[in-house]
Amino acid sequence: MLIGLGGPVGSGKTALVAALCRSLGPELDMAVVTNDIYTTEDADFLLNNGVLPKERVRAVETGCCPHTAIRDDISANLEAIEELEHSLPPLDIVLVESGGDNLTATFSRGLIHHQIFVVDVAGGDKVPRKGGPGVTTSDLLVINKTDLAGQVSADLSVMDRDARQKRGDLPVVFLSLVEDPMAREVTTWVRDRLSETGS
Repeated sequence: MLIGLGGPVGSGKTALVAALCRSLGPELDMAVVTNDIYTTEDADFLLNNGVLPKERVRAVETGCCPHTAIRDDISANLEAIEELEHSLPPLDIVLVESGGDNLTATFSRGLIHHQIFVVDVAGGDKVPRKGGPGVTTSDLLVINKTDLAGQVSADLSVMDRDARQKRGDLPVVFLSLVEDPMAREVTTWVRDRLSETGS
């Protein structure tokens, strides 16, 4: 199964990928593809934190706006996924992390099966209200860094109300990786998606 993680710069996508690798890695065959415009920064973070062996992480340098490589020309990401699939035992899950983008970021369904979109409270409680396809149509919306809400005067109840108005029945998870370093609700959501596919 292929899961894409998108969201603005600094929203905590890489930290969430690391948490999912820690929580799911002991029970599943996993790999990760990261996207950065000109660096391998996100892949280096994962490797430096030892969440997966080096052979299970691929870095894609997009050289362009991040959404281009996950939506418009997905060839570099597909190539990285194919390399992982050919070099490793059968994989249960590959996480594809987009480079930091804006609220318009969406993954091509030719690249991933499910999309997680990550925003954070530091942008203010207006962020879900601004909408955009990442907020309104992703399979899971994660509102991250809730431990900072008091410091930036973000009202989590307003974010919850606005997110649910924009998303209808699509799920929303509030997350603080400081308080929940294993991202339990997101981990459960991923396990549920795997169960649905019989993996």
